[in-house]
Amino acid sequence: MNELEPLERRLDYTFKDKKLLIEALTHKSYRQPYNNERLEFLGDAVLDLVVGEYLFTRFQKHDEGKLSKMRASLVNEEAFTKLANAMELGSYIYLSNAEENNKGRTKPSLLSNAFEAVMGAIYLEVGLETVAKITVKLLDENYEELTLDSLFKDYKTSLQELTQAHFGMTPEYQLMHSRGPDHLKEFEISVKFNGKIYACAKGKSKKSAQQEAAHIALEILKKELL
Repeated sequence: MNELEPLERRLDYTFKDKKLLIEALTHKSYRQPYNNERLEFLGDAVLDLVVGEYLFTRFQKHDEGKLSKMRASLVNEEAFTKLANAMELGSYIYLSNAEENNKGRTKPSLLSNAFEAVMGAIYLEVGLETVAKITVKLLDENYEELTLDSLFKDYKTSLQELTQAHFGMTPEYQLMHSRGPDHLKEFEISVKFNGKIYACAKGKSKKSAQQEAAHIALEILKKELL
């Protein structure tokens, strides 16, 4: 049996050119004459269009600003990692032993890139319509309630509005630590206002760490203000 057949069943698509699928699943660490970086580049552009059209059609009362926010929340590493995990994509990626031992199959960046590459490969083989069908199905299955609020939780803005209303000041964010190699960096951010540090949080980027710190501080502050 084709070892990639379970993945094709999850996609509900069977590749005519198996080499194209293998290329889409090959990480650069695997040291082959090919890897999935070019297909990832193509898939990123294709998914941007597919998700944009999906949102444009589904949310006809939303203006450009809201649609842009929703697309940004769906066309990114975190969202694509979620879709990759839904089809257990990590099990099929070709990696070096070193990358495997470094938990490469669960790395968001690697999973997201492989997802984009697979969609890029499907686009090359049969075009945009099939990519759209697969992507929309995955979105519908993995986002129970696809709304602006559920997708775009901007905790930093919410926290700032609350601190300005009650204390007349805006929160300050400070980088406490950054650890790890460049490809696996982790940042720790603190948020401070009203003379004290309210929360610290870690994230794969400064932005995500700030959002999580703001989220924690927001919950604490709401309880204090009850």
